[in-house]
Amino acid sequence: MEFQLLGEVRAWVGGVEVGLGHARQRCVLAALLAEPNRRQGLDVLVDRVWGDRPPRQARSTLYGYLYRLRQAFADVTGVVIDRTQAGYVLPVDEDVVDLHRFRGLLRRSRGEEDRVARASVEEALGLWRGPALSGLGGAWAEAVRRGLAQERWQAVLHRNDVVLRLGRHGEVLAELSAMAEENPLDERLAGQLIVALHRSGRQADALHHYQVVRRRLAEELGADPGPDLRELHQLVLAGEVSVREERAVAAPTPRELPAVPRLFVGRADQLARIDKALAPSGGASPMSAVVGPAGSGKTSLALHWAHRAVERFPDGQLHADLRGFDPTGPPVSPSVVMGRFLTALGVPAASVPTEVEAQTALYRSVVAGRRLLVVLDNARDTDQVLPLLPGSGTCAVLITSRHRLIGLAATHGMPTVELDVLSDAEARELLAGHVGAQRMHEEPDAVAALLEWCAGLPLAVAVIGARAAAYPDFPLDALVAELHEADGLDLPGATELSASLRAVFAASYRVLPPPVARAFALLGAAPGPDTSSAAAAELLGESTPRARQLLGHLENWHLVRQHVPGRYRMHDLVRLYAAERARDDHRAELEAGLRRVVLHYARTGLAAEGVLYPYEDPSALGESVPADPGFAGEADALTWLASEYGCLSAAQELAARHGWGAVVWQLAWSLDTFQRRQGLIDDQLAVWRVAMEAAERADDDAARALTSWRFGSALARGADLAGASRHLHRALELSRAAGDPSGRASAHQSLAWVHEQRGDDKSALDHATRALTILRTLGVEMREAHALNQAGWYAAKLHDLPLARAHCGAALDLARRHGDLDAQARTRDSLGYIAHLAGDHDEAITHYEQALAGFHEVGALYDYADTLERLADTHTAAGHHDRATAALRRAVSLFLSQHRIPDAHRVAARLEDA
Repeated sequence: MEFQLLGEVRAWVGGVEVGLGHARQRCVLAALLAEPNRRQGLDVLVDRVWGDRPPRQARSTLYGYLYRLRQAFADVTGVVIDRTQAGYVLPVDEDVVDLHRFRGLLRRSRGEEDRVARASVEEALGLWRGPALSGLGGAWAEAVRRGLAQERWQAVLHRNDVVLRLGRHGEVLAELSAMAEENPLDERLAGQLIVALHRSGRQADALHHYQVVRRRLAEELGADPGPDLRELHQLVLAGEVSVREERAVAAPTPRELPAVPRLFVGRADQLARIDKALAPSGGASPMSAVVGPAGSGKTSLALHWAHRAVERFPDGQLHADLRGFDPTGPPVSPSVVMGRFLTALGVPAASVPTEVEAQTALYRSVVAGRRLLVVLDNARDTDQVLPLLPGSGTCAVLITSRHRLIGLAATHGMPTVELDVLSDAEARELLAGHVGAQRMHEEPDAVAALLEWCAGLPLAVAVIGARAAAYPDFPLDALVAELHEADGLDLPGATELSASLRAVFAASYRVLPPPVARAFALLGAAPGPDTSSAAAAELLGESTPRARQLLGHLENWHLVRQHVPGRYRMHDLVRLYAAERARDDHRAELEAGLRRVVLHYARTGLAAEGVLYPYEDPSALGESVPADPGFAGEADALTWLASEYGCLSAAQELAARHGWGAVVWQLAWSLDTFQRRQGLIDDQLAVWRVAMEAAERADDDAARALTSWRFGSALARGADLAGASRHLHRALELSRAAGDPSGRASAHQSLAWVHEQRGDDKSALDHATRALTILRTLGVEMREAHALNQAGWYAAKLHDLPLARAHCGAALDLARRHGDLDAQARTRDSLGYIAHLAGDHDEAITHYEQALAGFHEVGALYDYADTLERLADTHTAAGHHDRATAALRRAVSLFLSQHRIPDAHRVAARLEDA
């Protein structure tokens, strides 16, 4: 099998030529052969065949060309055009393609002794049968043709060097003279002709040719000869050009890496992943990209690795800052970078093509076989990087970008190294590098506050560290005070540091398309620590699929992170900047977006609460809020509430600040059952205090009654019995005045619990009985079940066991009928207590264990802890001391997690006495 690209595009099998069809079909084959074993996307192939004017049915036509080419090689073993998800690839041995054989011979010649090298170069040049890709039209073919012509020219110059080093100047003198007539500005060729003339005894002609070249350069380019040609001129004047002189022909070794950062911490895993990705592969160029948000230390990591690995690349290291996010100007074009790379690699500036395709072809030829590292820093996107990738497996490429570069990962299988914030220990080590270990040790609280503000972002640590280092005699507390006084990113007395943070974030913001920039800004103002795609859709006023699309764009730019499926989070400092942009760039729509998302939380929260406790719908909740359907059951509702917990609390605070009335207590109600079951007493107090204040501002008696009742109930849980009694009696009075029997019953039930905690079980039973009497008239069976269980509990505490069993048995029947697991667990707990008092320990243990299972299933950790203590009482009475101790230890742990400190101390004392 043999393929020809250096001339007409042709193919032979066993010496017999294969019919390849018309020019465009041959262009498809040429495109696949130009980069064998590398996938080519359909769009790339269309562009290479038709350029910027493809026909309407270009893809269909291209499929036809590919089909016919497959048919042409159907009987040839080892020649199959494969289709992959990323495009098409023609896997062949590069030695069967004349272009790659040409490059391989040149590559080999550079490491050979001159006599052998001459034969290799002559063989390489002998492969040419005319201009490359002869007969093919179009922009791509023309650009490749020009690029390959440059490669051939470089090969000719290389051949000249070898011949001159062999002392065979007479054999090439005439050819050099003719070539110089056609290429009068090529300094490398001029140097070769000067050497040949001098060695042939024609020193005057050699000096004359130098003057001719000098004048032409001045007249046509306004330039002087380069340093190598000027030095050669001096050697000729001195008569010191030796027989083996190699002046003006030696290829330089670029060493372009910037200095390694002074402070660098952690990132061991990421360094190891780069090591693995850039290990020699023997195939295509190994490459990797370090991607992450602005300020995460991507460049520092890349340079740290590059300097550490410099000995692996003895032929040089190329570096380019692509300025993908430079606030002072546009990104650097691939053509500009390629031109600089080529001159750094020894290609004369006059010989560098102007078209990117031609530059790429020459660049890949020049680096072929060299052990080079190419560092492409701060890339905007895949399109900026693609032309700069070498084709040789001896070259490695390391890229940094704020973009995820998914295109390169898909088409080239490039592994990416995701860079996130530093761990707490790493951030502490980095800050210590700036301020010194002694200051860190002397002010631990200030250090903790500074690190909390930085939230692990290396740039922020550097900014804070630089600020502290600038004032070594000032306490770190002074800087903490500045941060507390800061308005967003503005640091008092540190405007230059604030500007550096803002500039970095602004560079990312400026490249976003307007809809994505709008999404970024509004998300910065969203309530809560993170945002679901559904909430984002409400905030943005978009459909959920469209919101996901916008979030995906932001994720690709590392401006948000999907930390769990469907939930997105911003770094705290990025969020401050985004909120600035929302206020400055989108003020007109900001409040409407926030109101939409707050109403979404209220609407969905009420639906979730309705699943957990569907038996009560206080009129004070205001106008009916449509409930989102879709919760499959309690587990689904609990999962949603757990995921959105921080957002619901933040949404309530936001609604209160904006004076959005009923939404404030709707959100408190949404959280109530979840907080009660989880034992989140402090949080419950906080949301109901906010709700109660909002009700007062709204001058709404129904809302006052509701919020006083729930706030009083929360105070009772927090053991503030006097405060609880005061608010609950107020709720009772307001409900009575409003003619609200449901509200009265609720207040009586909570007052019963207050009296129980005071040790007044008789008054507790009285309030519970009043509540039961009212609820029986309302006809809501599950509320009646809860009241029956409560009355039965207090009857048991007063040792009226028959009444207790009757009430609790009736409650259990109702709970079973309605499938209410929470009510069943509560009633099982009461029945366990009744059995314990009756001395039936086995029955008590059975009831308690069933109650614990139920509480576990519905997530009622508060009640779970109380039942554990009662189970321990029964185990103790039954002589099961080890089981009792185990139950008490679990209870202490839960009490502590719920901040029920008196309960924890009481049970801990029991353990000490046991």
